[in-house]
Amino acid sequence: MTSLSFMSSLLENILYFQAGLGVLANIFLLVFYIFIILGHRPKPMDLIFCQLTFVHIMMFLAGENFWLANIFESLNVENDFKCKATFYTKRVMRGLSICITCLLSVFQAVMISHRNSLLAKFKHKLKIYMINALFYIWTFNLSLSSNLIFYVGGFTNMSQTKQLKVTKSCSLFPMNYIVRGLILTVMSSRDMFLVGVMLTTSTYMVIILCRHQRQYKHLHSISHLRASPEKRATQTILLLVVFFVIMYWVDFIISSTSILLWMYDPVIIIVQKLVVNAYPAITPFVQISSDTRVIRVVKNWHS
Repeated sequence: MTSLSFMSSLLENILYFQAGLGVLANIFLLVFYIFIILGHRPKPMDLIFCQLTFVHIMMFLAGENFWLANIFESLNVENDFKCKATFYTKRVMRGLSICITCLLSVFQAVMISHRNSLLAKFKHKLKIYMINALFYIWTFNLSLSSNLIFYVGGFTNMSQTKQLKVTKSCSLFPMNYIVRGLILTVMSSRDMFLVGVMLTTSTYMVIILCRHQRQYKHLHSISHLRASPEKRATQTILLLVVFFVIMYWVDFIISSTSILLWMYDPVIIIVQKLVVNAYPAITPFVQISSDTRVIRVVKNWHS
């Protein structure tokens, strides 16, 4: 076994472990949020977190050599349709992940904004705005990624130099530089805009938290400030946003380089999958550790 194949095998095993752990954690969190939304009084952000958790589960299930691909294979679905379905699902879910994360950041900034600020006027109709935003986000991403269906399919041995393998059995079909550049520009513009919004709202939330801490440090103890649900929720979202932005830029550099240079390297592709899956794998553990309701449920089950 060569060092390259050993490295590839090792990374694939890590990828399987990461996916399995991520799916289990996200399923647990999804069941929890469904139970809270249907049976109890949910917090304003629970609906968004529930959607984000579902999206992350689908991101894992649509992965190469994972459950969705295996289901298609067991049903004897032809490889071309399987590639289009899994690739489209992955692209839609990736777009939804960045959009919903951005929505989390924006709505949390609205929730903690001062009553005299410009954002405060949106507080009283926050739930309506949230539902509308989620509807438009799903519609936008389902439509935006539909054009990629025509450029992906089962990998064939014919004209291998003209196809860009994106998985072991799927490839991007040849496209001229104008179409390739247009698709990359549209996708990049959407992502960069959303990342910019996340960074802006995150900066705003940091300023608000620092301002609140200065104003109330003489009225409350430090332990009370740390126990504030509002502050804890804001810190959780800030942590998720920062981690997402870092993983996004690493993924963006890898994927943009591969598309522009039109090259395929198995090890690089696996590394990219690990980077893409890092955010949906880490997110549920951050949410579980920061949400006292989940901690109480876990403690009750354990006892």
